[in-house]
Amino acid sequence: MTDLPDEIPSHDEIVGSLRRTPPEVRDEAAGIWLSATGQFVWTPNQGPQSDAYHCLADELFYGGQAGGGKTALGLGLALTAHKRSLLLRRINKDALKLAEQLADILGSRDGFNGQAQRWRLQLPNGAGERLIQFAGCEHEDDKQRFKGNPYDLIYFDEGTDFLASQYRFIIGWNRSADEQQRCRVVVGSNPPTTAEGLWVIRHWSPWLDPMHPRPAHPGELRWFTTGPDGADIEVADRGPHLVNGESVLARSRTYIPARLADNPDLRNTGYGAVLAGLPEELRQAYRDGNFAAGLKDDDFQVIPAAWIEAAQRRWRADGGRGIAMTAIGLDVAQGGADYTVLAARRGGWYAPLVRKPGQETRDGSAVAAAVVALRRDCCVVVVDVDGGWGGDTVARLKDNGIPVVGFKGAAKSNAKTRDRQLGFYNKRAEAWWRMREELDPDYDGGSVLALPPDASVKADLAAPRWELTPRGIKIEDKSQIRKRLGRSPDDGDAIVMCLSEGARAAAAELRRRQRTARPERANVGYAHLKEPRSG
Repeated sequence: MTDLPDEIPSHDEIVGSLRRTPPEVRDEAAGIWLSATGQFVWTPNQGPQSDAYHCLADELFYGGQAGGGKTALGLGLALTAHKRSLLLRRINKDALKLAEQLADILGSRDGFNGQAQRWRLQLPNGAGERLIQFAGCEHEDDKQRFKGNPYDLIYFDEGTDFLASQYRFIIGWNRSADEQQRCRVVVGSNPPTTAEGLWVIRHWSPWLDPMHPRPAHPGELRWFTTGPDGADIEVADRGPHLVNGESVLARSRTYIPARLADNPDLRNTGYGAVLAGLPEELRQAYRDGNFAAGLKDDDFQVIPAAWIEAAQRRWRADGGRGIAMTAIGLDVAQGGADYTVLAARRGGWYAPLVRKPGQETRDGSAVAAAVVALRRDCCVVVVDVDGGWGGDTVARLKDNGIPVVGFKGAAKSNAKTRDRQLGFYNKRAEAWWRMREELDPDYDGGSVLALPPDASVKADLAAPRWELTPRGIKIEDKSQIRKRLGRSPDDGDAIVMCLSEGARAAAAELRRRQRTARPERANVGYAHLKEPRSG
């Protein structure tokens, strides 16, 4: 088998040319074509699939509409351009479906070891072999199985089914000892339909996030490296770049949209009608390839995705102008891979979140400095003190005379739902349910909350699930969410704390000032306070 040349006519072009030839020439032309292309086991369709095949990006997201030939691209690259390939599906048994598709392409199962889920194919002229490994990564910790095993191609089929933590870990072994061998990572996927898959919008944000300040065109290369905190840093070129005193090379990313109309194998089969019959949220994702489409909610999702999206559409950059800062919600990370997140709001309007790497907020003084830089209008600060991480921060803020409330999610709640029918398992459940009630568009004239149009905000607020227990509504623990998402929902917790305790704390602080301050100073920072209806 031979690697493909740069320019290959499409299947349709070849067939069209043959049809235009005289009958006495057609058979001869077809014979010439078959003998000339017999060494090619697979060729990409002209258009986006061919663009993706020849793309120079280190990390390519090839996706959008269902039926665009995403899986075929991964299989074709493994068959024609790479020597050691890892082809992944999230569920183990689904990975074997990829092997079945490969057998259809080859016309046999020669070289396939079903027990090892591995295919070995001999290269011509004694040039060695291709190894194609099929595998699943069903549980978050399954990523460890790939540690230390080098692959020059790593392909994630239905990439939004994977967790961000799995993706980032596994691609660490995208390498080859052969200096002549091209290495790359490819993700083939439709838009995400669950909160777990929204990480792809952030990872490829210049192409997929409509709020990105510098949007990129399909196929345009952008360069990224990783900072000492594990966060992406966009740079101008491959480099080298000096990061934390070390010279490092950046990796390139790009996105190429896949369309059903560009896939001659499926476009005339009636598959488009199948996609048109899907439920609305799936139709937008699979048929239209819309990365801004609504998510398919879990039956026990606390906050419907549509309510979050509506609040993000209400957001305007100047929406908080003229309104005093009400409160700051603070989720603390001291060291580690998580972020300290500050969520500030002015009435119902939330400012863009401030995220500080945990490495930069190792003690209460560092966190307090971030609060002081953001805080305005003498507002109250609500700090998560579960687990003890926020205690030092509370002490430092109080030392500086800043009114602060410690939020204990595990504490008992005596509150009821808005309809007075149900209680809450603890304060965490009460806080998250208050956010749900404030985002409900059908209650008392609709919601007034405006949330920044940030993919992480949407993902975090849509993540938690709930259950009804004898003690009332219970929200899954943060540790459970972390296990399911492969990350901590820090953005969502900061936003929720800011709402749940913010109004109550602000009112208490106002009463304190009225008792102790001079009359002309009592309402400083609160004279124009605008609050959501509850909380």
